[in-house]
Formats: sequence, C-alpha cells, structure tokens
Amino acid sequence: MRSALKFALYGLVVAVAAAAATYYTLPVHRIGIRSELVMLGDLNGDHAWDGKDAVLLRRFLADPYARPRREALKADVNRNGFIDDEDIRILGKLFAAGDPYKAREEAVAAGAPFPYPREFFLYLPAGEYTQRPVMILDHPALAGSPLPFLRAMAREPRTLYHDRLQAEVYDEGLRFSIAYGLRRAGLTPAEQGYAQGKIERCRVLWAAHDLYPLLMLLIELSEDAETLTVKGQTPFVAGTLFLRDHLRELRGSTLYKDYAAGKRPAGDVFRRMSGLLRQDLGMEIDLARLPPPRDLLKLRNYSNRAIWQYFKSTATRRDFVKLSLFAQHDRRYLRTVARTTPKHADMPLENHNLPMVLLYREALRIKGGDKRAAVGLLDEAIRIPFSWVKSIPRAQLPTSIALENFLLPGNKEDGPDKSRHWNVFGGIAVYQSPEESVRLALAREIKDYDEEGRTPAMMTEFLRDTMADLNGVYHIMTIDPRLLHGLPADE
Repeated sequence: MRSALKFALYGLVVAVAAAAATYYTLPVHRIGIRSELVMLGDLNGDHAWDGKDAVLLRRFLADPYARPRREALKADVNRNGFIDDEDIRILGKLFAAGDPYKAREEAVAAGAPFPYPREFFLYLPAGEYTQRPVMILDHPALAGSPLPFLRAMAREPRTLYHDRLQAEVYDEGLRFSIAYGLRRAGLTPAEQGYAQGKIERCRVLWAAHDLYPLLMLLIELSEDAETLTVKGQTPFVAGTLFLRDHLRELRGSTLYKDYAAGKRPAGDVFRRMSGLLRQDLGMEIDLARLPPPRDLLKLRNYSNRAIWQYFKSTATRRDFVKLSLFAQHDRRYLRTVARTTPKHADMPLENHNLPMVLLYREALRIKGGDKRAAVGLLDEAIRIPFSWVKSIPRAQLPTSIALENFLLPGNKEDGPDKSRHWNVFGGIAVYQSPEESVRLALAREIKDYDEEGRTPAMMTEFLRDTMADLNGVYHIMTIDPRLLHGLPADE
C-alpha cells in the first residue's frame, strides 16, 4: 500500500513538473504582457454607446478637471490628444446611432470625417499613466475669465481627425518617395509598370481628397518599395497575384451571379477556375476530382510538419512581446487594421492583406530575416488567446466589432480565419514549394466546400479563402529579407 502511494505521489510530481514545464516553456501560453482594451466614447463603461454616455459627456464638459483622467481620455475620440469641437460632434453622432458603422455611414454621406469603428478602441498597457487630453474647447467659463486672450485662442483652428490623417498621408508619401528613389534605377519593367499604376491611383484619390484609401495605398507602395522584389522569383509566384485578381473578377462576373441565382451549375464555375489556373499558373487541375489535401500514409507529410513545429518552437516570449506591442501600438498597422467593414461586405478581401504584410514584416524583423521562423512566430501568435481581449464577454462588445479583431486583420467574421489561411499557405510555400502550397490550398478549400454542403455561400468562401492563400504565397515568397537589412530595426 505504501509503495503504491509513493508511486502515485512520484507520478503526480512528474505530471505537475511536466505540465509546468510545458506551460512556462511553450511561448503560446505566456507572453508576459498585460494590456487593457479601452472603448473610447463609452464613458460609463457598460460597453455600449447611448444616451447614458451623453449625460456623462454633459457632466464632463461642465467641469472637465473634476472628472477622472480615464473619462477625459475616452472623450478624445479623434485621438489627437485634445478635447475639441470634433470630438463633441463625433460623440453626438455615435451616441445617437449606437452603432459605429451606421454613424460613420451617415457622417460620410453628409461629407463629415468620421473614424472607422475599430478606431474607437485603444490599448493601454497595464501600469502606464493615463495622460489627460488638452482642453481646447470654447467654454462658458471664459465669459467671466480674467484672461480675455483665452477667448481668441479658443477660436483658433483645431488639430482634427482629418488634419492628422492628412499629416500621415504626407509622412507615408515621403517614406515612399525616399524608398522609391533608392529602388527606381533597379526596377524591372514589370515592377515599374506596377508601381506607376498605383501612383496614378494615388493621384486620383488625392484629387478627390479621399484620404483614408490614399493612406492605405501609400503604405502598400512603401511596403512594395521597401520589401518586395520579383528578381529571382519564378513566373509561378508572379502568377499567383494574377490568379488572385482574376478570382476577384470571377466573383463579380455574370457567370457567378447566374450560378448564385441557380441558373448555372457549380461545374461551370469550376471549369472557369481551371482555365484561370492553366492561364496564370500553368497548372492542369480538375477541381472536382482533387485528392485529399494530405495523404496521412506518406511519411513526408509528418516530417514536413516536424520541421514547421521546430521553427514554431523558436518563438520566445520576448518575440511575442515585441510582436504584440507592435500590433497594439504601431500607427501604420493600427490604421490598416482599422479598415474593417460589416459582415460579408469585403468580398475581395481588400481589408485583409496589407495588415498581414505588416505583421509578417515585423515578424521577419524580429526573427532576423528567417522566413521559416517568422512564419512560425505568426502561426503561434494568431493562436494566442490574448487574455485582455478574451476576458471581455462577447455579449458586452458592440455587435459591429468582433472579439478576435483587435489584433488580427480582416472583417468581423474573418480575423483569425483569413489570417491563418494567409500564413499557413504562405508558410507551406517556404517549407515545400509555391506549387505544392497552391495544390494543397485548393484541395483544402474543395474539401471544405464538399463537407459544408456545396452551396453558393460555401463557393464564395472557397474563392475568398483561396484568395487569402494566394496573398500569403505571393508576399511571403516575394518579400526579400535583404531589403529589410538596410532599414533601422526599431526596438
């Protein structure tokens, strides 16, 4: 009996030690960073925007210095460090609508600037002092003030959301101009033509003064100039981007509309896709007869997974802290990731790719230019249940913003899903080959389409998932770490 108890005790000690070693060693479990997600405009902390917040706003404006610093921070919804007229206008529309998407839609229709819904959320690292925004509002107290010059100051121009956005456009345009000047002489004709097409789109957006999409396009151009080169790439990799664009066109085609309406069979869509695969990638694939994505009887599939797992294990807690801080605070990333839309309103995945490019670039910088290690870091990071987000009950979040969306790019239903597609199939292109990655991606998406009912909705997901896969393959293969070495490694 004593021996049995001793054996059980030893077993328990070993099990606890093993569990502790796993918990504290595998970086997916602990990243050593604590942050709070703050909902701007939610002055009473009930995770909603409504008339109750309007009452608190009036109380705050009557005597702002008697109210808590956190409340003042939440009132600065244009995030410029000031409490100004624009904050009050934005809050009024937000409280009236209760839904940031609806409020933005109404404001834009009226020609007024309005933040994207995700811009109403802010990360505050635990332990960081909350700085009170500067008051520059006109105020009734000035009528009796012994400082008459304050009235004139209160009427001076404000630093508003639109102004800050325009300053960022200038900053990003300057960044691209410098990078373009360094690369211009060495660009291939194809690269030069691709850049000129985007530059022309920038001119059109500036003429319309459509600043947010202009900023996104300029960030794309900067990333192209600072990270991408097709030199040394195979025609297959270049073709993945052509195929991605052709799948977007297929989704909006008459053929697809007829299929969705029940006037054409799914086989017609598959035949068009097979033709695009032949045209853009030189692949002869019968989509209706693809084998399973992985043959589990082949040893190679296990050895490839073991190599991937090894590089994932090189991601340290310090790596996760760096990547998480980047995702919470980098201005360029936060601007790109804020561009979300309501559910199913971004069929071409236009909101998704650029933030993933920025995340991958940062992971690549953290891992010293090693693509496999950078893929492993992202693979683990996308899985992390970030405690400061997951602790918020889903029912308490606005219905227009997804729980998973606060660190990951994409729309409210797409954040982790499309990020995984981008990273996994981009990673397979590095570990095996771009050709094998595209074949596996198509087999995986066909399998999901078959298992989920072969409906038009699932066909649309098939196309969108494939586009995310292709984006990952193209960018992970085409980003050249040697270009990054000439850039400062911000710490």
